[in-house]
Amino acid sequence: MKKTLITLSMALLATSMGAAAKDWKEVRFGVDASYPPFEYKAPDGKVVGFDIDLGNEICKRMNAKCVWVESSFDGMIPALKAKKFDGVLSSMSKTEKRMKEINFSAKLFHNPTNLVAKTGSGLLPTAEALKGKRVGVEQGTTQETYAKTYWEPKGVTVVAYQNQDLVNQDLLSGRLDATLQDTMQAKNGFLKKPAGHGYSLAGAAIEDEKTLGQGTAVGLRKDDADLKVAIDKAIAAILKDGTYKKIAGKYFDFDVYGH
Repeated sequence: MKKTLITLSMALLATSMGAAAKDWKEVRFGVDASYPPFEYKAPDGKVVGFDIDLGNEICKRMNAKCVWVESSFDGMIPALKAKKFDGVLSSMSKTEKRMKEINFSAKLFHNPTNLVAKTGSGLLPTAEALKGKRVGVEQGTTQETYAKTYWEPKGVTVVAYQNQDLVNQDLLSGRLDATLQDTMQAKNGFLKKPAGHGYSLAGAAIEDEKTLGQGTAVGLRKDDADLKVAIDKAIAAILKDGTYKKIAGKYFDFDVYGH
């Protein structure tokens, strides 16, 4: 009798373990498509960009189908935890604060932060230089955290917007004195476009691991350890065989992976 019960228990355990292990034939990634060159809308409405190419290659290595789910950046983590998608692949930096809520894949790239202002404005990315000024940031970003941590208490007005397009619009209209954003997004998504004429990076890039993080990665739920293993394996393969460099070369003329 005992042997029968033990055999039955082991069978039930194996069944439950098998049910718990998800077969990742489809991976749904949350994305904020207002952040060129990382993720943006093509004229036909399709979501494209560096992150999208990386995600599609990751899915290919996993023998899975990629599905892109658009979401506002500030709602990414709640939506991930609510299982509206399986991962966040939208230039999300790995920070101590975020790691308390979610897990992260291996690093995808390193992206510093810069202030953007009118050329010749004399503005610098310091609380002293920006006191009394209005600085725009995208909601939920590390740039918002940085500006509200170090600048807002010292007299800088930090204005948060739902997406980067709205930030840029108010900079162009004069409602903002400057914006704080990812350096590569600022260069490729704004300054190289006709609308960015007359604007430039103001001062040196900002580095602050506490608020700006330790590189960009895929945000994942903590209980999806098997998905993290699969994605990390795919990232390692993409880096090793030169595919990463090939994809990055479509968008950047420098080493975007960084240190």
